[in-house]
Amino acid sequence: MKSTHLSLIAGAAVLAVVTGFATVTAPGAPAESTAKSAALLPVERAGLVCPAPSNSDLAETQYTAFTPAGEGGEAEGAAELTPALPIVDDEDETDPKKAEKAEEAAKKAKAEKPVLAVKEPGKPVVAEANGSSAPALVGTATGRLAPGWTAQQTTEVTAGGSRGLLGVTCTAPDTDFWFPGASTAKSRQDYIHLTNPDDTGAVADIELYGPEGALKSDVGDGITVPARSSVAVLLSTLTAEAVDQLTAHVTTRSGRIGAVVMSADDSAGSDWITASEDPSGTLVMPGIPADATSVQLVAFAPGEDDADVKVQLMGKNGTFSPAGNATLHIKSSMTASADLKDLTRGEPGSLRLTPVRKDRATPIVAALRVVRGKGDKQEIAYIPATGPVGARATVPDNRAKGSTLSLTAPGATAKVKVTASAGSGGGEPAVETYTVKAGTTLAVTPKAPEGLKGSYALTVETTSGGPVHASRSLALASDGVQMFTVQTLPDDRGMVEVPSARQDLSVLDD
Repeated sequence: MKSTHLSLIAGAAVLAVVTGFATVTAPGAPAESTAKSAALLPVERAGLVCPAPSNSDLAETQYTAFTPAGEGGEAEGAAELTPALPIVDDEDETDPKKAEKAEEAAKKAKAEKPVLAVKEPGKPVVAEANGSSAPALVGTATGRLAPGWTAQQTTEVTAGGSRGLLGVTCTAPDTDFWFPGASTAKSRQDYIHLTNPDDTGAVADIELYGPEGALKSDVGDGITVPARSSVAVLLSTLTAEAVDQLTAHVTTRSGRIGAVVMSADDSAGSDWITASEDPSGTLVMPGIPADATSVQLVAFAPGEDDADVKVQLMGKNGTFSPAGNATLHIKSSMTASADLKDLTRGEPGSLRLTPVRKDRATPIVAALRVVRGKGDKQEIAYIPATGPVGARATVPDNRAKGSTLSLTAPGATAKVKVTASAGSGGGEPAVETYTVKAGTTLAVTPKAPEGLKGSYALTVETTSGGPVHASRSLALASDGVQMFTVQTLPDDRGMVEVPSARQDLSVLDD
């Protein structure tokens, strides 16, 4: 018997064991009985990483984790977030036992008591941390708690350079991230947080692109992120050039990481910048608040071709192009920006970028920098381009007051079901259905659970039409400042296509 035959048999066996859903058919069965399309099944494992929430001693952070009720795997499973390892700056690089020590430390970190753990679908779990010592978190969900598992950290800082309401959805680890809207300007302190959830180290590269192209940097390559740990890099230390609006690109040479940028502005507060959707010819940035006093678009074309895009605001009643900014030219490998001022004019909206010429749909990435308030009462948030809600998307941390859900349908009219979960401390779920007209943005105050105690999760499902893009704004007033943060709601990828498999002994024939 040839070794390749053995490998094929072993591969088929592994596929059957891992999926748990493979179809085994007797040899000689008709082909039409086994050539079935892939089944859509709940994921059995999901991973998330959360960055260290703040470097301010005044920070008050709430973590919220949640798995939506619904179809899940048969296994009970678990969903836990545990602290990442702190980085020791004076570690001896020549220590021959360095790798062994790192492995032991990673095992110890995995064994630590979780910061929070979801025990059942449909009910959020909350934990709190204060000050600058709160660590980054890494976690895994398995079994029936994996499909749609999501977590968020919301941090309130009432004074100092990090003043603001900072919210970020914990991200799935990956190998490639784009951050339009980052900065190395003197008025900004932008840290990119790299978190490694795995038991082996990762190596990452950071590239910065301004309006004139790539910024010179000798220290952005080969950044080591040890196992189950997090590293924060101040972008202004990577280059001598001070650039107000740039695009940061993070890739890994080995391993995978979660990446997100914490941005603090001396005069306008702070918030997280999450990665833009993967480069695409058409992008949507949903949920510009009605009272936005300034909106700035930042876009980047990573390929070899320039991009010309139409800029359109999908408002309450229809779609239009902002005066003086109907189109944007984006040169290849150069960051472009447009000051859209207060384009919403008292109504909620979402921004859509589409190719000027349909036959030249150059892929781009983009994000919005949104300001509310004026003078020393300003506060900022960022809205990256995001994918559609798809079958289901969830944002876990909502309060009795201050939550606004924005829904936009750039193509066809759509209907969505919005479920407010039970509260973390009590309350009954509530369900509402909304119709979103084509080319418009609908902003609603979600119906909170009856008898709400604590915080609750919002789950959005597209029931017809679409696609629908969504975001949730959370607002909190402090000393006259309307602090806010915006989180987008892309598909939670709680379901995955699993190909059918069958036993085929013909591979044994020479």
